[in-house]
This record gives sequence, structure tokens and C-alpha cells, in this order.
Amino acid sequence: MKYLLFDAANTLIYKPNLWERILKVLQDNGYKINETELKLRHKLLSEIINFPDTTSRGFYEEFNSELLMALGIIPNENLLKELFEACSYLPWQAFDDCEEIKKLDIKKAVVSNFNSSLQEKLEGLIGENIFDEYIVSEKENLRKPSLEFYTRALEKLNAEAGEIIYIGDSLKLDIIPAKKLGIKALLIDRDDIYPSAKDRITNFSEIKNYL
Repeated sequence: MKYLLFDAANTLIYKPNLWERILKVLQDNGYKINETELKLRHKLLSEIINFPDTTSRGFYEEFNSELLMALGIIPNENLLKELFEACSYLPWQAFDDCEEIKKLDIKKAVVSNFNSSLQEKLEGLIGENIFDEYIVSEKENLRKPSLEFYTRALEKLNAEAGEIIYIGDSLKLDIIPAKKLGIKALLIDRDDIYPSAKDRITNFSEIKNYL
């Protein structure tokens, strides 16, 4: 195996305060929602609605409207405003198990629907000289789940599909297109959203079992 290839958002990094902020707004407006239920609805909705490289207020109002309806809540202007203000510009944080990938003696790279700040962000959160290549949608003018984006990644890595193990959190954006190209793809599922999925891991410590 030549490379480990990683998705970024919700695979390597996440926003730890997001769930607490959403639940607080909902509670203040008289809605009691279970965190597990919120994560499930949010994840499933994220498989349907594609996030742009750079998000906007308009995007989040649309997404949060759909999220509220998925939770059985009728959206209104005030609730959407409170959610946006509570959840905007939250800091990213690396998942604790990112320490595990530093132990693996294999080249690593990132392919992500993200803006051009990704390399600086990951180097600050995870460390410098961890990833050999950053392939970012904003720079490439290509986005997941486009097969052309993954083909571009293989070209940049000078690798064949069979020389790659790819780890991502989305079936639609990560796993399905990677498998179509013959790339070994592992679904990272820390919140147990997809318990029946094949080639599924719940922690980066499990990657070594596939090398």
C-alpha cells in the first residue's frame, strides 16, 4: 500500500461545540431533542445536501430549515436566526484519534471539499509534515462526489487505485465514488450511524488492521 488518503471535515476535524449550541437554542425555544437523534438527522441530511466549499448564511438557513423539519419542528425566521448566530464560526478541532495516524509508517494525504485554508488549518490542529499532499476542491475546481476529482487525486499522488486506502465519513461523497474507481475505502463511523456498513471503522486505531 502506497498511501492513506483522508477526507477532512468530520473525518480528521470537527466542531465539538456544534451539538451543544444547537440543543441549547432548541431547548430555549421549548424543544427537547435527544443528542443522538440530532446527530442522526444531521448526518443523514448531510448525505443529501452538499456543503459548498465556503458556506454562507443563506446556505445554513436552508440546511437548518431541513434539519428542523427532520426533527419535527416547523422552521421560523427567529429560530433560524438564533441557530445561525449560535453556530456560526465555531472553531474546528482535531479528533483525538488523529494521534493514531501519526504512528502509521505510510504516506498520508488529504482530499476534501474545502477552501484553500485547509492545509494551514490541519497543520495547526494535527501537526506539520503529517500529510504529504492536500488536494482541495476550491483549488482544483472539482468537488466530491465527482469521479474526476478522485482521478485528479490519484494523478497528484502518482498512485494507482489499488495502492490507496481512503478513509471518509460520507457514503455519498467518499465511499461510493472511491469504490467505483477501485480504491479500498473505509467508512469512519464514530457515532455508530451506520452499524451495518461493510469496511467500517469507529476509530483510527483500526486502520492498521487493513494495512
